[in-house]
Amino acid sequence: MNGPRFNEWIQSPRVRVIDENGENLGVMYTREAMAQAQEVGLDLVEVSPNADPPVAKFLDVGKYKYEAQKKANAARKTQKAQEIKEIKVRPNIDDHDYDTKMKKIVEFIGESDKVKVTLRFRGREMAHGQIGMALLQRVQQDTAEIAKVEAYPRMEGKQMLMVLAPK
Repeated sequence: MNGPRFNEWIQSPRVRVIDENGENLGVMYTREAMAQAQEVGLDLVEVSPNADPPVAKFLDVGKYKYEAQKKANAARKTQKAQEIKEIKVRPNIDDHDYDTKMKKIVEFIGESDKVKVTLRFRGREMAHGQIGMALLQRVQQDTAEIAKVEAYPRMEGKQMLMVLAPK
């Protein structure tokens, strides 16, 4: 378990103790602090092991674990995983089709997703790789204000790939 260690440390004979209300009780022996915590019905938890002397606090371990789990779940809910969207184009794409694909690329980047632009070659188009490279450079220039190139254009079999990420 990450975070504070529960009642498994008695290496330091003296610890700085903080009670359940956050008040500093001062430096005392570990066994004495554990006895005081048990009187109150709580556990003694080391919260700052690297301090000199270490800092320990009176806590209810079950409640502490529950609160930590709730915080982790809330953080996970608010987190948005960055997806990779794919846009497929051809080397001899028409202007209107290119504009439509560019609108989609801008939309995906606006949603903070990465965009993988795939340029597929067929047949004799493979001999004209410079046309595909020019098209991907045009895409790169048109999205320069909102995106950065994460993976520069490269050939993979019969297709050329490029990955754009939001700035």
